[in-house]
Amino acid sequence: MSAHASGVGPANRAGVFQVPRGLRVLVYRARLNRLGLLGVALVAFFVAMAFSVPGLSFDPFATTNEALQAPSVRHPMGTDDLGRDILSQLLWGSRVSLSVGFVAGVLATAVGVLVGAVSGYRGGWLDDLLMRVTEVFMILPRLLLAVVAVALIGAGMWNTIFVIGGLAWPGMARLIRAEVMSLRSRDFVEAARSLGQPQWRIIAREILPNALPLVIVNASLEIGAAIILEAGLSFLGLGDPNRMSWGTILNNAQRFLEDAWWMSVFPGTAIFLTVLGFNFAGDALNDVLDPQMGAA
Repeated sequence: MSAHASGVGPANRAGVFQVPRGLRVLVYRARLNRLGLLGVALVAFFVAMAFSVPGLSFDPFATTNEALQAPSVRHPMGTDDLGRDILSQLLWGSRVSLSVGFVAGVLATAVGVLVGAVSGYRGGWLDDLLMRVTEVFMILPRLLLAVVAVALIGAGMWNTIFVIGGLAWPGMARLIRAEVMSLRSRDFVEAARSLGQPQWRIIAREILPNALPLVIVNASLEIGAAIILEAGLSFLGLGDPNRMSWGTILNNAQRFLEDAWWMSVFPGTAIFLTVLGFNFAGDALNDVLDPQMGAA
């Protein structure tokens, strides 16, 4: 019986489009994790907000004579000590915070995958060397290292991205190393090795595709961690002074915690919900991509 006749293919005999069975299974698994769906919704909300900012808000640095005004119809999230609208700052800050989080998270993931794959596949002295370097990065406080690094190379959005990405890879490297070590003795890897394929091709075409679910899930967690670290650096005054981020808003708010609660509550809530969204989304991705879910 053909795929079209059985209703499994992209269209049945009547020509009606049919959703592939694999996609239906993934959607079903995702629906089982309601917190994961909430996380995806939160991430989608903040990403959509960041993309729509230029058409929705005013200059976040524009000052007025309405300093430290509580939330009102004119200023839904109030104003800061210079009369700047907190809502505009929050909207524009989402672009910086999410951009740093995404790019730094992807950078950390790429470095971690490279180090972990090489270490796990090659083994021997190279594995020992790479893991010792990884352990050094893991035992040192990440925020302290980031503060020192940014202070040395200077504040700036791209400097912050490279510092965070250069410090956040060890966790991913250890996970990928363990996964590669479990895959390198599988039959399909041995078959590729017996055919004389080079090591880089075996890693890239045989091993890493099987570790992709682990990479995707942990990349979402790395993005959330990068957002927190960027906020911490900006809160300490080490962010880009020419760009508004959520951490910058918190840095301005620390002197007015008692007199202007809205200056810290709204950006703090945005950071909390965004990071929570990425963590919930990562949990949902784990359920969707976990092959054991299919056997359950």
